Amino acid sequence: MYKYIRNRINHLYSQKAPAIGIGLYRSLYGLVTLQEIIFLIYFNRLIFDPIPYMDVEYPMIPFFLCLWAINSFFIFIGYQCQITLIINYIFWIVFVQFTPMQRDFDGGFDAFMIGAGFFLLFLPTEKAFSIDQLRNRLTNPFFHLYKKSINEIPVLCYYIPILFCLGFLYFDSAIHKLFAEHWRNGLGAWLPSTQPYYISVIDFSWLLNQQYLQKFIGYLIFAFQFSFVFLFFNRYLQPIYLFIGIGLHAGIALSLNIYPFGVGMLIFYILMIPFSWWNYLTLKIEFNTPKLIVFYDKNCPLCNRTVFILKHFDIFNNLLFLNAQDHAHNHYQLADLPIDILLTDLYAIDSHNVYKGLDTYINILFKMRYLSPLGLALKIPGIYHFARMKYRNIADNRLRNPCDILCHKPLPIRSFSFYSLIFEAPDQLAQKINLSKLTKALLLIAILQLNSTIHYGLLYRLNIDLKNSSLGLTLHQASNSLLMLSQTFIGIIPHALYLHDHFAGYNQIYAITYLDKNGNEQWLPFINQEGRILAPHWGRVHSMWANIAVTPHVDFKRLNKFIMKITAYWAPKLGLSLANATFYIKTKPNISPNYWIHDLRKINLSNEWTTTGVATWRDFTFASDLSSDHD
Repeated sequence: MYKYIRNRINHLYSQKAPAIGIGLYRSLYGLVTLQEIIFLIYFNRLIFDPIPYMDVEYPMIPFFLCLWAINSFFIFIGYQCQITLIINYIFWIVFVQFTPMQRDFDGGFDAFMIGAGFFLLFLPTEKAFSIDQLRNRLTNPFFHLYKKSINEIPVLCYYIPILFCLGFLYFDSAIHKLFAEHWRNGLGAWLPSTQPYYISVIDFSWLLNQQYLQKFIGYLIFAFQFSFVFLFFNRYLQPIYLFIGIGLHAGIALSLNIYPFGVGMLIFYILMIPFSWWNYLTLKIEFNTPKLIVFYDKNCPLCNRTVFILKHFDIFNNLLFLNAQDHAHNHYQLADLPIDILLTDLYAIDSHNVYKGLDTYINILFKMRYLSPLGLALKIPGIYHFARMKYRNIADNRLRNPCDILCHKPLPIRSFSFYSLIFEAPDQLAQKINLSKLTKALLLIAILQLNSTIHYGLLYRLNIDLKNSSLGLTLHQASNSLLMLSQTFIGIIPHALYLHDHFAGYNQIYAITYLDKNGNEQWLPFINQEGRILAPHWGRVHSMWANIAVTPHVDFKRLNKFIMKITAYWAPKLGLSLANATFYIKTKPNISPNYWIHDLRKINLSNEWTTTGVATWRDFTFASDLSSDHD
């Protein structure tokens, strides 16, 4: 078995693929992380303060969140990829382990992002869509004269994160689904979409009321998750799994209010796109005929660096760069200009005009299309004259510092990365040793995932107690230790989402109203009259209320804790003083069956509310009469 896996890894390493998918995946991962940090900053009082605005336990949290946001933006643009990914990985672990994020405000998203961030540490993330790629080229402004840039990576770099972050996750989830009756009845996708706390603002009743279609979708998800880990790499089945997976997670993002999880899973399908499709897509977005020809001084380091920068951002291939010494006089528009004149400015031509200096840059920005607003800004009187003066100063100083023969000598590019240590060994023997170590490391991670699946997906679900014997007790303790390590550092957790132990008995939901300054009862802008959790309280705030505060078996001490946090958070926003504020706790019946009910979404949304409790703030002290007596 080990030999087969090692040979398979060697085979995938020997196959090459364009790096564009990895680069785009890194960029989107940074963007998803950034939006989540913005969410944490917006709700930092609710999430991190024991009592919002009153008991501030983590005063430095906003500062560190801002640092994390800057770091995530660097991941998005690909600046110092290896360092920023390491910092991001540490941030995720520290925030999850040492703040209330995991205890009270997590729905599985944090662990998923930790796992994805862990594997990103070892991928060639700087080889596409990155500032690092541009910086490496700028280190050697004449490097293109000697060697064409190579932008291919082993196929193995695509398959490793897909296998561990999607394949094993799906398989673990499918094991848990076997024990849920509504999933066995084909209603696994239907039931959450009929529960007021979980649905988005988009009404999918027309789709939910198609009984046989919903059951088909439910069983399709079952089959998809069970088989994915075994078949996703098949070149003929890959497009099928790609489109089913995109449909599944796009549906989660649109129909449920846990959009961060749906979008986070969705970006992984960038890695599933067949490699031949990238070439086809490139041909489609790039123009066959350049819209502007730009001439530069081939012996000028500054000019070469400028060309590299412009080519890096010319994603539609609208520009053609030619050196003036060899090509300018081949074009009739420039034929009469002496070479010494041509080298004093950056010249460009299109089908109608000749441009030079700042006008060349303005037209370059227009021809790039997506940078047209910058070109338009440069044409504004005042800005245009200032920019032309700065351009003239730079261009003239360039001519006073000509290049000597040393400019043409390529400089070594030194950049540390875990990827280079593993995949770019100096010789074949070292590479063989590295791949052997990689195989063992991947097997160890697979064992950690298998431990979680067996521990929670089988032993726990089947009520098998290993602690009755000394050997069983030892195995149980060892399994728990491994679970703690794998969850903390790799994000391996049981993916038992929206199963019977979550919905069975979920027969009532709660909402909060308040008395305004005029004594009128108003709905707190948290849960509306239908019972839907309102934006922007989705994602982890939704998980806090719908998965922890309100459960099939309500813990009223815990529910009162979160009522206190929500009311303390919203009171100052509504102009209420916690010296004297009154809130009412509303409940209404909810149906969460294991069998089909037509128009259940509408039924649950239209049920009537009843006032079952009162929560008050008097002299900045919270009190509530909500208890099991009101159940």
